[in-house]
Amino acid sequence: MRLENNNQTLEKLLLDCQLQSARKTDYLAPTSELRVETVPVRDGNVTQVILEGHHGDATKILEANPTAFEQLCSKSGIDIRTGRRFQAQYPEVLDHALNSIHAKEPRTAMLRTFDLCGPLGYGLVDPIVRRRFSDGSAIEAPSSTGMLRAVVTDRFKTFDHTDLLSAVIPALQESDADWEIISAAVTDKRLYARFKSRLITGQGAAVGDAMAQGIVISNSETGHGSISLAQLIWTLICLNGMETANKSRSTHLTSARGESEDLYALLTDESKALDNAALKSKLVDYAAAFASREMFEEVLDQMRSAAADHVRLGMAAAQPAVEALGGILKLTKVETSSVFAGLLDTVQQAGYVGQPLSRATLVNAVTAAAKTAKPDDVSDWHRRGGKVLELPANQWRAIAEVPLAIAA
Repeated sequence: MRLENNNQTLEKLLLDCQLQSARKTDYLAPTSELRVETVPVRDGNVTQVILEGHHGDATKILEANPTAFEQLCSKSGIDIRTGRRFQAQYPEVLDHALNSIHAKEPRTAMLRTFDLCGPLGYGLVDPIVRRRFSDGSAIEAPSSTGMLRAVVTDRFKTFDHTDLLSAVIPALQESDADWEIISAAVTDKRLYARFKSRLITGQGAAVGDAMAQGIVISNSETGHGSISLAQLIWTLICLNGMETANKSRSTHLTSARGESEDLYALLTDESKALDNAALKSKLVDYAAAFASREMFEEVLDQMRSAAADHVRLGMAAAQPAVEALGGILKLTKVETSSVFAGLLDTVQQAGYVGQPLSRATLVNAVTAAAKTAKPDDVSDWHRRGGKVLELPANQWRAIAEVPLAIAA
């Protein structure tokens, strides 16, 4: 019973989260008491949110990072591209618009911030204008006292990265599945960690197509995603990952027991702590359940069936079949091109060489696109792979029976 820690990935993940946790502070404030001010820095302009101090509290001058700036704009009904343009070219117009909306349409917001320095002094000060943290984030304006990393509703349920890791990691360490961590990342928007079992393995779509059971956990402290634990199926020869429909999701805007946002806001801190404890307990149970070989074998059966779902015209119809799939998945042209590149790689892999073009081939083609994706987009590709496996019959027919005129 252990968790294999490749390249100290787990230690790095835990340290990043602990350092961030040491610098976190949340403030609840009416928007009418906030003042937005865009100021010049060395490389352009940055937007600050000023929270005036009361009853002896110091005034907070918070520099909005790109994520928080987008939320400031979107929650005020300002298009993001317009907001960025005004920030760069017409800062006084942007400030007036945001301050006016905050005053005339007041609401209570939760400001999620990083202090300038954690208790152990992890902030570094550049004598010119830049103050950079150990995780790579930076304060540009010398007057800033901290970084604003998110603007969310006061009903936002705080379940942070350390809460997720403290529940799931011990459960994986105690499992008999012999898990190893494959990848992990903490971005401005989300945390991800992906694990693979070294014991729960089997043959997928064809001979040579070895697969393994996996788990992916994710969370967002900034309003960009739910608390999630999902089954992930790995293709071993290329480490493509496919996220299945077997998952647990809990949003940050409802409790673990499903209360509405308004009711959740009425809970005491003690009740909220108990609610988080209940969610942690559920995650432990799901982590144990996803170590099941039976659940893994169900997906292998689906992959074998998918290998028999052929594209009628084979590789001659590869391009139009991928384009049809891109339309169903609502992919951009660039994303569709990435799938086609993944398809060309897939047909050279063990288990697919010389085999008919099939639904299983397209599953791997889609998940292969994750390898060149940005960290925040990798799970989207893994989920899309699972969607291809689960496509209803009418949508699959639109791909499999590409008309001769289109394929010609």
